[in-house]
Amino acid sequence: MSTSSVPEILLLCYGNPAREDDGLGPALALEMEEYGFSGLTVDADYQLQVEDAVTASRHKVVIFADAAAEGDEPFSFTKLETQDEIRIESHSVDPETILGLARRLSPAQREGYLLGIRGYSFNAFTEGLGEKARRNLSSAKQFLTAFLHNYIDTDAVT
Repeated sequence: MSTSSVPEILLLCYGNPAREDDGLGPALALEMEEYGFSGLTVDADYQLQVEDAVTASRHKVVIFADAAAEGDEPFSFTKLETQDEIRIESHSVDPETILGLARRLSPAQREGYLLGIRGYSFNAFTEGLGEKARRNLSSAKQFLTAFLHNYIDTDAVT
């Protein structure tokens, strides 16, 4: 497979590693960076910011990864719809808004997904993931690795 056929994929992970399981997003970023996928850009921060739209606008696929306090175990993976209405609050921007801003910066088609990794403990100011959260992280990483392999192989054929 040639490098030109590899899609540009952004894995944008967020969360606070100093708040127990809220660090699932950044933990995934560290593990995926070590994997070294060709065509994958990995970025991590405490929260999504308007500036992330600039980075997203340069990619064909954007996968947002965060800890989920509720929902499916061990993780959920949903396709996102671009938000035309831009909603920006003082301390938070949602993934759909990032995609909407990215589209305004670059009209190219892009796909967006949200990977919500189930966490359980978010209240203490303690670094480190709980045992169940670590297992969920492992499952999410296995899924994401397979998704990326499939996506890259499928895109190279089309």
